[in-house]
Amino acid sequence: MAVGPETISTLHPIKGFRLGTASAGIKKPGRKDLVVMEIPVGASVAGVFTLNQFCAAPVHVAKQHLGSGIASRYLLINTGNANAGTGEAGMRDALACCQALADLKLTDHEAVLPFSTGVIGEPLPVSKILAGLDAACEQLSESGWADAAVGIMTTDTRAKGSSVQIEHHGQTITLTGIAKGSGMIMPNMATMLGFVATDARVDTNHLQLLLRDATEKSFNRITVDGDTSTNDACMLVATGASGIEVNDLDPLLADKFKAALNQVMLDLAQAIVKDGEGATKFVEVRVERAGNTDEALKVGYTIAHSPLVKTALFASDPNWGRILACVGRAGVQDLDVDEVQIWLDDVCIVDNGARAASYTEEAGQAVMNRENILIRVVLHRGDAAESIWTTDLSHDYVKINAEYRS
Repeated sequence: MAVGPETISTLHPIKGFRLGTASAGIKKPGRKDLVVMEIPVGASVAGVFTLNQFCAAPVHVAKQHLGSGIASRYLLINTGNANAGTGEAGMRDALACCQALADLKLTDHEAVLPFSTGVIGEPLPVSKILAGLDAACEQLSESGWADAAVGIMTTDTRAKGSSVQIEHHGQTITLTGIAKGSGMIMPNMATMLGFVATDARVDTNHLQLLLRDATEKSFNRITVDGDTSTNDACMLVATGASGIEVNDLDPLLADKFKAALNQVMLDLAQAIVKDGEGATKFVEVRVERAGNTDEALKVGYTIAHSPLVKTALFASDPNWGRILACVGRAGVQDLDVDEVQIWLDDVCIVDNGARAASYTEEAGQAVMNRENILIRVVLHRGDAAESIWTTDLSHDYVKINAEYRS
């Protein structure tokens, strides 16, 4: 179950960046579950990773290799097993996979960054991964994005990708990305797993800043269930193959590139929410006129994480008192409730701290019956505004997670 039509945009190839996908039988025979991504020599690579302190072995290894001074050449992704909560054995297994791919491609093991997703606490099936490396490498192609988008899925019901091209002085810059994620979604840095590449030339330090800024307004603004994964990671690669350099010396190009990157990341982030486990609603919680960003996010996440609000959304029940209660318990200091307004799309449900005189149950019901819903809270305390994207909470979410290991 997911919200909206199952669509994925054309994923334009990135010159020099190749992807290969194979079936290694990690969890289910015949399922695409192993992806190799090849980064060309001279590319810049940036990454952001989960802040969960029980972060998985591949997260530790990927961070170490990214900071080793050895240029990153390969990204190695497996699904079906998270290699998290596996201690020293998990570290050895992640390193063994890196070494095997490095040996196959005649490079340093630090040039390989590993990523895993799936069940926590089970040993990584290293032998299956190693056996599948040849097949994945044989499929390496600049047009391998669509297969890779499928190959990184776990409980996802659909592949997720986005691609944007911008023109600058008659030249074209391309950005393409894929992501996976459906449950255990409340990133605390990035997405569950996300991989974005561009053919622009961007300095590594600048690329890292761009990635952090883009994730802050996209992946760090989504939640399905409030759970930050042990394995979250998002990588951004700039191959430089277009020959067009993005830097502060050309502010017009820098702004266009930043907007394009933000669009790709937001597309991927919202696609994750729309494919949230058991989701039947796609919900934007927008907090306006807050005193500051933190205040806006407090209110937004309190609403987005409320089981009472989320179950009302699933039932299409305009039980607006649940939203009002969330605003009141969000921890906003010295909140003047008489100034608060709450809206369902264009229907005002709360005005001056009480039920709006114009509100009718029929009008609220009409909004709640929709697949796409906007909950808008106006605090009248300042000029800050933030949006959070979330889902409802359905029977299927419970069923999917109750049967996750079966």
